Amino acid sequence: MATAKKDYYEVLGVRRDASQEDIKKAFRKLAMKYHPDRNKSEDAHEHFKSINEAYEVLGDGERRSMYDRFGHAGVEAGAQGRGFAGFDFGGFGDIFETFFGGTRTSRRAPRRGSDIRQQITLKFEEAVFGVDKTVDVTGVELCSRCKGQRAEPGTDVETCATCNGAGEVRRAQSTVFGQFVNVATCERCGGEGRVVSTPCKTCRGAGFEKRKRVMEVKFPAGIDDGAQLRLSNEGNVGQFGGPRGNLYLHVGVKQHKLFQRDADDLIYDLELNIAQAALGGDIDVPTLEEAESLHVPAGTQSSEVFVLKQKGVPHLRGGGRGDLLVRVQVMTPKNLSAEQKELVRQLAETLGTGNEEDDKGILGRIRDALG
Repeated sequence: MATAKKDYYEVLGVRRDASQEDIKKAFRKLAMKYHPDRNKSEDAHEHFKSINEAYEVLGDGERRSMYDRFGHAGVEAGAQGRGFAGFDFGGFGDIFETFFGGTRTSRRAPRRGSDIRQQITLKFEEAVFGVDKTVDVTGVELCSRCKGQRAEPGTDVETCATCNGAGEVRRAQSTVFGQFVNVATCERCGGEGRVVSTPCKTCRGAGFEKRKRVMEVKFPAGIDDGAQLRLSNEGNVGQFGGPRGNLYLHVGVKQHKLFQRDADDLIYDLELNIAQAALGGDIDVPTLEEAESLHVPAGTQSSEVFVLKQKGVPHLRGGGRGDLLVRVQVMTPKNLSAEQKELVRQLAETLGTGNEEDDKGILGRIRDALG
């Protein structure tokens, strides 16, 4: 015994006096909920069929009138037994696209090229002051021989005879619910709508090849190790006229033999002997440009820091520069001659030991070293 069909108004969840606009809204809502591409439950497919069947009838004013008067039998008789036959869904995808605005993506639609990521190493000074640098970039380019056409120059590219250039093949399938149309990518042309009979010898029909480009790149002053520089539309070439991807340069910076970098400040370790630290004086300090004279006060201790303003790294965003931080390292001599030891011993004796804290200064450490 055949199962009785469910009332179409109940399927769509609308009243029998609902307007055509209300019926359409109800269908849109349910189709969105049960579309097989969105709902992976086991019964979603059957629900979607029922919803489409109900809308096929109630969405048509004439067929709805027949259904209201004679029920399912009236619709089937009024359609001369066609059921869903003759209603070309174009597959579930097509009817969904009709109501929800989607479009089938062409295999020959413009496609953006992929991005290129490349490491680049700068000298310390290049990163600090900026540099215009020649960079070799290897990426995907249009074939130099066929210019992306894939065919050997002088030969023709044929329209695919299987799909007539559409790139897709429609196949009708009859079911108990009527006739459905399935759309599939053309196997012969791979969805491009054309066939290359004589592939390009250089790219072997791919239309692309790996090639090196030489670019002039401007690295801004103040760029730091680990920074990333983006160059828009300098990546791999796109397909079918699509835009290029981007080029991302990951910056590494070599270390300097004299300076350490801390954000936009530079650090320089100034080594002083005990006489310089004790007596003080003017010392020439190197910078990334010309040497600067620094006055070291008498009695300077290890780890004291002096600041030379605006001698550091230019700010990457905005004017001005960081500072040069001169960090003092007082060097205690290790290999003294007999004469030097005697002189230091005499000096130590004149200093006394009255204040223990003072004794732990530079000369106090010398006395400790000499016993």
